[in-house]
Amino acid sequence: MAAKSKKGGLGRGLDSLITAKVEEEAPVVAASDENGGGVMVDINKVEPNREQPRKFFDEDALIELSENIKNFGVLQPLLVTKKDDYYMIVAGERRWRAARMAELKEIPVIIRDLTDREIAEISLIENLQREDLNKIEEALAYKRLIEEFHMKQDEVAERVSKSRTTISNSMRLLKLDERVQKMIIDDMIQEGHARAILGIDDKDKQYEFAQRVFDEKMNVRDVEKEIKRMNKEDSGDNNSDKPALDPKLVAIYRNLEEKLKQSLGTKVSIHAKDNQKGKLEIEYYSQDELDRFIDLLQAK
Repeated sequence: MAAKSKKGGLGRGLDSLITAKVEEEAPVVAASDENGGGVMVDINKVEPNREQPRKFFDEDALIELSENIKNFGVLQPLLVTKKDDYYMIVAGERRWRAARMAELKEIPVIIRDLTDREIAEISLIENLQREDLNKIEEALAYKRLIEEFHMKQDEVAERVSKSRTTISNSMRLLKLDERVQKMIIDDMIQEGHARAILGIDDKDKQYEFAQRVFDEKMNVRDVEKEIKRMNKEDSGDNNSDKPALDPKLVAIYRNLEEKLKQSLGTKVSIHAKDNQKGKLEIEYYSQDELDRFIDLLQAK
């Protein structure tokens, strides 16, 4: 049975990693001060984990957090582990970055002696439970938990308080062309668009269509309909007696759609029934826009 979503807090998975594993299996180097707020260390002696799953940080959000830190300090200690001559961040890199922006000299940390596996697992699950990763980083984190730590999808779902279906659907995004994955990271297309694009097998065609989605500002429903239409054309619509369209005509229609879109300033679709007949769809999004199209047609 899928775990229910939990908002706020770290969730049962990370708690069990930090408390049960660390307290039972690893000695505490320096837990916290007497008030439970962490020990203060030189910020220059704290460094991020190069294997941290999160690679992208929102600059505006960091600036906002740094302003809060200037006023109130770092309210939640970072979790770190001692290396040769520095402390490596296990959880809390965003707070560390913001604290540096705020020009703090010291930050509060909780120091634990952890194995490499524990460090990796805690870093992954902490980010996943806090929803700090973009959709591709999230998918890669799930993949790593499953492949490197030999977890089953049900176990991952329980650890991060998400459903098994969520885990499975997230990892499917990794089947997309890498250029399309980059478009997701850059917020050029959304997760819903990406899931629909998975209906295209050819990687180059995935990327070409993703660019079209971005350029035409297509919504998810538009994407689903267009991919369904494209797949029908590619298969020759085997479920009917309709003859396959001439590929040259298909290319001409796509070119005409683009020209009409630029001329009218809206989405235009040509749906060919055969090599002679079809229908032309012109979308409008307000009564004023419909009136404008009618005026244009009448003027012709």
